[in-house]
Amino acid sequence: MIKKIDWYILKKFISTTVFMVLIFSVIAVAIDTSEKADDFVKSGLSTGQIITHYYLGFVPFIISMIFPLMVFIAVIFFTSSMAGKSELIAILAGGVRFNRMLRPYFLGAVLLGGTFWVATQYWIPKAMLIRANFQANYIDNKSSYEQGEAAKRTRNYYFRVDGNTFAGMRNYDTASKSANDFYMDRLDGYKMIYNLRADYLRWDTAKRTWKLQNAVERKIVGVKEITKIIPEMTLKINLKPSEIKFDKYLKDKMTTPELKRYIQGEESRGAEGLNDYKVERYRRDANPISVFILTLIGVSVASRKTRGGSGFNLAVGIIAAAFFVVMDKFSLTFSTKGNFPPMLAAWTPNIIFSIFAVWMYRIAPK
Repeated sequence: MIKKIDWYILKKFISTTVFMVLIFSVIAVAIDTSEKADDFVKSGLSTGQIITHYYLGFVPFIISMIFPLMVFIAVIFFTSSMAGKSELIAILAGGVRFNRMLRPYFLGAVLLGGTFWVATQYWIPKAMLIRANFQANYIDNKSSYEQGEAAKRTRNYYFRVDGNTFAGMRNYDTASKSANDFYMDRLDGYKMIYNLRADYLRWDTAKRTWKLQNAVERKIVGVKEITKIIPEMTLKINLKPSEIKFDKYLKDKMTTPELKRYIQGEESRGAEGLNDYKVERYRRDANPISVFILTLIGVSVASRKTRGGSGFNLAVGIIAAAFFVVMDKFSLTFSTKGNFPPMLAAWTPNIIFSIFAVWMYRIAPK
């Protein structure tokens, strides 16, 4: 049963968290606006269009990055304030056990963490679509570095059709969905058993298949080679035009069900370099859980009354938050650039901070 003291703590928890998120979001928007002022002017969009075409996506993106840390700082802030006013001492002296006092904190963590989980699975990817489209159209394509990288990626494209079939093309054009010098090789172990080459490749939008022109098909059976010249042919392979164009925001724009299907499809095709997508998939479950862990740490740190007031507790909280962010970035880098398992990379900060949370709970004043 929820009592008055529970409502008192719960209201402080949620209101302080919302306040922290709003304050840091406003600061992030102000900094981002100053950095992108020239890009906004060059885009030719009005203020209203910039808000709807960019900041409606940017603000949820920032919130998704800082939300667990803002919950952590909010818990430390209002709990330190209660400890400084001797409210926690009065609660514990009144016969309320420390474990019982944690009930409203965990209830708040359930509400905030559950909302954050739903947001990371469905809402934030939809917002990221708005931000990513603006970035791609008005910022990235103005960068000489991005243009050079995009040119390299769209000139030559290589992919794996399945476990034994490899293909590639040159000078792929995203507008016409066509390319030159297409080839496809099928292997049996280390031996090539099939080879297909064509001068021209084009996507047939109506039939949703690829059309080849001036194709040469070779089948190798034992020591014999059967060659066939085909002026025009239809090719059905597990590849769509949208999958050819490199999109560095793709993993952020997909909802979790879409992300799962994409990973499964790429794995069935034998694609490599999917750790980025897998880490993103697992982080969407790990980040909401971190709300619970950081809440417990925050209560344990801030429930102790100190002479310096809440300043010392906030400093401890900010340092711990910095360690959490650094650990998260390191595990992500080790997974995408090395052989660190994606699931472990996503959950490592939570595992380590869970141990720290248990230790802080045990030494907290009760």
